[in-house]
Amino acid sequence: MDLAQTVGSHVHRLRTAAGISLADLAAAGGISRTTLHGIEQGHGNPTLSTLWALATALRVPLGELLETPNSTTDVVRADDDRPRIDGDAVSARLLHRIRLNGSLDVYTINVAQTTQYSPAHLPGVQECLVLTHGSITTGPTDAAVTLAEHDSIRFDANHRHQYQGHGQHNRAVLIMLYPDT
Repeated sequence: MDLAQTVGSHVHRLRTAAGISLADLAAAGGISRTTLHGIEQGHGNPTLSTLWALATALRVPLGELLETPNSTTDVVRADDDRPRIDGDAVSARLLHRIRLNGSLDVYTINVAQTTQYSPAHLPGVQECLVLTHGSITTGPTDAAVTLAEHDSIRFDANHRHQYQGHGQHNRAVLIMLYPDT
């Protein structure tokens, strides 16, 4: 499913779930009914400003409109065709969207050329890693993947998982997501 179809499907689903008419959402988003209808049909290429206006009118995060279905492990390669939207000064590319009621910890990590196995964390804990330099193999031990610079991964950490660097200088940003207990 391409970005226009993904956005259209989400806008239509959220609008109907909220019981908002096409005309009311168009007015709240500051766009025409025809434009909104086209967006919901998966046509057109809405701007970042339009998507922000629709997300605000629907009272959802922008990522809710851009999210593509994913599994418990989601790998994004640096050159993958992921949802990207452009504004006047900012271009944004959605890597991962993680639903969370809880807290998160953000770390910078270095990964050595040895393998480290981490035991399963508590149910609901997720890890999201964006590799900023080097190459590593990470993820659940039964489905670990090798990441190159600027690739990312998100996985449920309630399974045994691993980290292994390839080369001397492997750095990443690691986000640990913990549900409310």
